[in-house]
Amino acid sequence: MCGIFGFVGSGPFAVERSSDALDVGLSRIRHRGPDGTGKWTSANGQVGFGHVRLSIIDLQMGAQPMHSDDGRYTIIYNGEIYNYIELRQELGEGEFRTQSDTEVVLRAFQRWGSDCLNRLRGMFAIAIWDAVEQKLFLARDRFGIKPLYWVKTSDGLYFASEIKALLPFLEHRLVNERALSDYFSFQFCLGEKTLMDGVWQFPAAHFATLSPGEPPKPMRYWEVHYRVDYDHTERWFTERLRELLLDSVRVHLRADVEVGSYVSGGVDSSLLAALARDVRPNGPFKAFNGRFLDGSGFDESQYARTLADEQGMQLHVADIGEQDFVDNIAKVIWHLDQPAAGPGSFPQYMVSKQVGEHIKVVLGGQGGDEIFGGYARYLVAYFEQCIKGAIEGSLGNGNYVVTYESIIPNLETLRQYKPLLREFWSNGLFGERDERYWRLVNRANTFGDILAPGAINQKATFEEFKSIFWGQNVGKESYFDSMTHFDFKTLLPALLQVEDRMSMAHGVESRVPFLDHPLVEFAATIPANIKFQNGELKRLLKSAFANRLPTAIRERKDKMGFPVPLNLWLKRGGPTRDFIGDILGSKRARDRSYLANGLSIDSILDSQSVYGRNLWALLSLELWHRQFVD
Repeated sequence: MCGIFGFVGSGPFAVERSSDALDVGLSRIRHRGPDGTGKWTSANGQVGFGHVRLSIIDLQMGAQPMHSDDGRYTIIYNGEIYNYIELRQELGEGEFRTQSDTEVVLRAFQRWGSDCLNRLRGMFAIAIWDAVEQKLFLARDRFGIKPLYWVKTSDGLYFASEIKALLPFLEHRLVNERALSDYFSFQFCLGEKTLMDGVWQFPAAHFATLSPGEPPKPMRYWEVHYRVDYDHTERWFTERLRELLLDSVRVHLRADVEVGSYVSGGVDSSLLAALARDVRPNGPFKAFNGRFLDGSGFDESQYARTLADEQGMQLHVADIGEQDFVDNIAKVIWHLDQPAAGPGSFPQYMVSKQVGEHIKVVLGGQGGDEIFGGYARYLVAYFEQCIKGAIEGSLGNGNYVVTYESIIPNLETLRQYKPLLREFWSNGLFGERDERYWRLVNRANTFGDILAPGAINQKATFEEFKSIFWGQNVGKESYFDSMTHFDFKTLLPALLQVEDRMSMAHGVESRVPFLDHPLVEFAATIPANIKFQNGELKRLLKSAFANRLPTAIRERKDKMGFPVPLNLWLKRGGPTRDFIGDILGSKRARDRSYLANGLSIDSILDSQSVYGRNLWALLSLELWHRQFVD
């Protein structure tokens, strides 16, 4: 796990200039690799590679940039290849100089070229320079777990693990207006856009080969296809799921340092920690949880404690308070590069800080909700379809329908989502499925008169939403697959951005065993009525591993996803209200083009619901503007 920065100039540079550029870029991502720094420039200064290292595998010999034996190829790489041992054996043990997975990637590329990507099992962002062909190879893992951004300037192409490393080389700093519309709709950007105009995210599951002076033209090397398997029984799917997830956990524990786990109190992280304990039953195992001391609605540590006691884990709980928010929120936004995915990034930053005080590698549960159906909005959407089917008499049609009668026992999950239901059913009831899911995930219409007219291009954003929702790799008959596919392609990358930045801010590598491509490919074949029977969220996952989870965790219906008591702090007054009032009430903030004229900041602060996220969106965007644009 590391950070990379590099460039390929449109023409030769002075070597001193190249070295200075590497120093500038690497200085902004030093936190990603506190264990070492490496630099390399070509003889004419046209190509420069830089690397900061967090040592996880082969602590002594895995330094980068790394060169092939003949000097033709030079690699910098961020990530972990979990099947590096098997690939090393396939490539020939006698050829290797180190025990590192970096050398495995380099030799795999030498042997198979871009086809090597189909053999890699893990998370990665790769850059390889071919001195003979004078070409740059860039690639990113199947899910976008590891970040990669690029910018094309008059000098050439710059690329890096984080946007902040590219900013000194931009010729202007402007907001991407299409990306801003995405942000107000979803709190993340669709496609390859970033909030910074001219900075692009290299897409997941793609690679590119380019010559000096060219921008990347990414080509897809992997896709998940929702080809439903009706030939096997639920028992077969259950047994296969157990095999694949346990194997994923096993390889994700490969490291030359200690590995622990986040334990939020929900199904996903708890299950991963329990399976990790199965793989490593002896010795200490550290688990990490965070809680706010502002009421039971913001404290799930009792569930984490139940698991830790049952499994013999050492549980470390981070107590997070209001002053922590005031002291650290600007740091959170700086590390994020651009705001994304809601306020959960703040407590994750605080928990990751505690992780970094103990260990270097931690397992996280990202991906479980998108793969196995864990979001309450899926239940909301199906509830509407059940009512529609009951009215129209079509409940017996198709393989994906949850019956009206069977869904009722699971509606308790929606107890805390009454405001969402009220908004969702206020317009367009029983409409087309794409329009209804758009209404469920689109936050733009909740801002009211806060945003200026024209601040959001809803038409363009909706068209891009539809192109993803009705993806060619998804069958048109499955509402469940369409919903989870959209979240898999859009929300999940935003959550992975948070996962990566908040852990790397403290020199911690976060690994996500649910995002193992054999497991994801398998899950896409499971019929939705097995995964989501009776509207039970993550039903198959919970039933397959019922004996590995405490009953309190397996049967809970109040999982909230690490909510932040931000709006409670606002209502009672104190440092948070003063801080946010000063930020958003300033002339600089009120003059932003996307805000309506004459806003009353106090009325905005007073109008937020307990779990509302609009204030977070505005605050994060303003702090981002100040740090990265202004």
